[in-house]
Amino acid sequence: MTEALSMNQIIHAAVRRDVDRTERALRQLADGDLARARQVRGAWRNLVRELTHHHEAEDSIAWPFLASRGFDTTLLTAMEEEHVAMKQALTASSAAIDAVVASPTTVAAAAAADAVARAREVINAHLAHEEADVEGVMGALEDDPAWKAEARKMRPASIVDAANALAWMQDGAGERERSSLRATIPGPVVTLLTLLLARRYRRDVAPVWR
Repeated sequence: MTEALSMNQIIHAAVRRDVDRTERALRQLADGDLARARQVRGAWRNLVRELTHHHEAEDSIAWPFLASRGFDTTLLTAMEEEHVAMKQALTASSAAIDAVVASPTTVAAAAAADAVARAREVINAHLAHEEADVEGVMGALEDDPAWKAEARKMRPASIVDAANALAWMQDGAGERERSSLRATIPGPVVTLLTLLLARRYRRDVAPVWR
């Protein structure tokens, strides 16, 4: 039986998936298709929002906790520096996608796709580094009451934000990610949250990838 993924790994899978989908959509954008350009920008902004929340929570909560437990601060500093590099890459990609909306040409779309491809290199390198060197440590703390309390602080601020995050993680996910998510959060809860509360994602983002 395949080992279940952690919530951290499920989030990472969603990030990788949407970076790939965004680049592909930009490369396929028809000249003058402003409506599609706006759709892609909306989906990209959703990805940036989810990824930013995830990494700001790690910087402000996860890394300080690990440092307090004597974890290698050199590695934690590297994680923070990689987050800064990712933020810069996301900002550059966002500006390039905004330029496509301003002028939806195939030339602008190709330039934006190239920016997203460069961002993917930075993002994937960090995600792989974190999974290789930090994931195991966080997994070992799974039953630690103090860590559980800190992990709860890393969740979205509202139930609506949580629902939209769940919808995002599931949209286009493979069976391993879906089954791992069901194992982490009871199926009926996931269904209720995504069907009743994930309105923003269903309205603004999900149609982009249909």
